[in-house]
Amino acid sequence: MLKLYGGQRSRANIVRWYLEEIPLPYEFVLLDMQNGAHLQADFLSINPMGKVPAIVDGNFVLWESGAILLYLAEKTGNFPSSLAERGQLMQWVLFANSTLSNGLFWEAVRERETPKLLAGLEYVLKERDYLMGAEFSVADVAVGSVLGFAVQMVKTDLSAYPHVLAYLQKLRERPAFQRSIS
Repeated sequence: MLKLYGGQRSRANIVRWYLEEIPLPYEFVLLDMQNGAHLQADFLSINPMGKVPAIVDGNFVLWESGAILLYLAEKTGNFPSSLAERGQLMQWVLFANSTLSNGLFWEAVRERETPKLLAGLEYVLKERDYLMGAEFSVADVAVGSVLGFAVQMVKTDLSAYPHVLAYLQKLRERPAFQRSIS
């Protein structure tokens, strides 16, 4: 059975949400990060960087939330078959983990970058229900999680972006999302 390693209030919740969306059994291994469990030899053999999330799937080990999401999407047949669609899906996951996260959370650029990033998302979501079109995908888990963290942790105000706000609300109402936060 796949094992997901994470801590409370960590990026492991992104992976946990996606695992709740797909039909794949898993065990969540909660590390006591306050007491340094992620820095002990047992966990460092899984992720030598001492960060979560990480998964162990049989003999295969993978860390970094975006890489894990893409791996799980492909493993469960939720990866697009066309090269162009795969590229778009990967674009959104990488955007979430890099551009969006840095722009919303890095204090030195937040004031300048947040309006640009949210305006871009507003433009995209004005034309479609989800990032890849009409269907929910792993891209929505990646981007939606970062948006949710930004609202919760740095109090990002989405009121000027009604399509982004509606999108985030729609994602939060998904049963799998609800299960992942309980």
